[in-house]
Amino acid sequence: MNTVNDALAISLLSELITTDQLARARLSKALPKGMELSHFSVLNHLANTSAERTPAQLARSFHVTKGAMTNTLGKLEAAGHVHIRPDWDDARRKLVAVSPAGRAARDAALQVITPIIAEMTSSLGAEKVRAVLPILRELRVRLEQDDTKP
Repeated sequence: MNTVNDALAISLLSELITTDQLARARLSKALPKGMELSHFSVLNHLANTSAERTPAQLARSFHVTKGAMTNTLGKLEAAGHVHIRPDWDDARRKLVAVSPAGRAARDAALQVITPIIAEMTSSLGAEKVRAVLPILRELRVRLEQDDTKP
């Protein structure tokens, strides 16, 4: 057991968790009324992909349970932001696509959160952001790999 490395690991984890909580809180406050960060994330994902996705694929992409994704998709469908249809090749599956209203809602959300993110980036400086991005990506990839191990 290396106490220096352990303390470093705990400090890193603490900073990541606290940063995540603060960023989520700040962005959640800015989102249009009724939209949650999870809703925006799904709409943004679907808007950036041209293909329909199954609820299970979305759940894997966001590292949430199928039940949590079903709940989010139900709210998005009720708001008219996504279309959910049966898979014509496999009636047991459903396919999800963003609706025109969902694209508009996502675009409205982007308009209010982009300045917040840009201000954060600007206050840190582009060089620092460029320097930390590869490290954060590598950490994410390693965590995703660890998540797939039994």
